Amino acid sequence: MLTPARTNRLPGRTSQQEYQPFTTAEEAWFWTMQALIARREGARIVAGAGLTARPCEPDDVVKCLDRLYRQRRIDLQHARILRIWGERQQAPDARQPREAGDARLWREAMQRLEWPLRVKGIIADALAAPTEAPVVLPFPARVR
Repeated sequence: MLTPARTNRLPGRTSQQEYQPFTTAEEAWFWTMQALIARREGARIVAGAGLTARPCEPDDVVKCLDRLYRQRRIDLQHARILRIWGERQQAPDARQPREAGDARLWREAMQRLEWPLRVKGIIADALAAPTEAPVVLPFPARVR
């Protein structure tokens, strides 16, 4: 008996162009934490039911973080800082003496999380086609 081919599409969507990827790892993390907090409080997470269709589930971002932990690219301190500040929905401020250490761990974790999220298409590719037409600048005439 043949089984249908597996696709990576979310239910109810027909093309990848309908998804809005995140611009940064930080944005993806805050979205993930909002969803996890809502789930903890009893909300049911349904794919494609939000105002903006995302190319992933909250668990996909957590899996990327878990993989980094298993590869020893981040440790429990990074995860703890991500959880604490993710629940607050703000990044720690490196200018505040009490938050400087947290800000360093936050920045390290975000830098290490960015690449796996970009590879999976969760974060928009920075080198993708520009949204505006390129501007051609004239070269000055050479004077001899």
